[in-house]
Amino acid sequence: MAAPARVHNPQSVLFACAHNSVRSPMAASLLQHMFPRTLYVKSAGVRTGQLDPFAVAVMAELGQDISKHRPMTFEEIEDWEGLNFDLIITLSPEAHHKALELTRTIAAVVEYWPTPDPTSIEGNREQRMQAYRNVCDGLLSRIRKRFARGGGVGL
Repeated sequence: MAAPARVHNPQSVLFACAHNSVRSPMAASLLQHMFPRTLYVKSAGVRTGQLDPFAVAVMAELGQDISKHRPMTFEEIEDWEGLNFDLIITLSPEAHHKALELTRTIAAVVEYWPTPDPTSIEGNREQRMQAYRNVCDGLLSRIRKRFARGGGVGL
């Protein structure tokens, strides 16, 4: 069976991870800042989580404020506005599984970007912050590569 066609210029993107508290809100903020007027970007999780203060701090280092982000599940997004996304980018295995299930009823392309969960890193504050920075840098690199032809604002 052939892989689904890749959406080259999506108009709406959903980033998804396990709790919508670290990886997916970081990715959504990065992409939204690159394309502030041309892309509709949201994030969701398989389960509800609490916004992680280390994620907020790392994004603040880039001048992006995610402190008001309210973690949402796929179901909450669907109830609130519907799951009308051209592209769902999943960052964790469970989010990928959930997104693939959704493609039975919605016409979205799903891409899997395996992204480590920095919450499992132990150590002092700087070591933990560095783990979050590494995740952010990895996401930014993937976003730049994936959306390079869209004419977004550079970061």
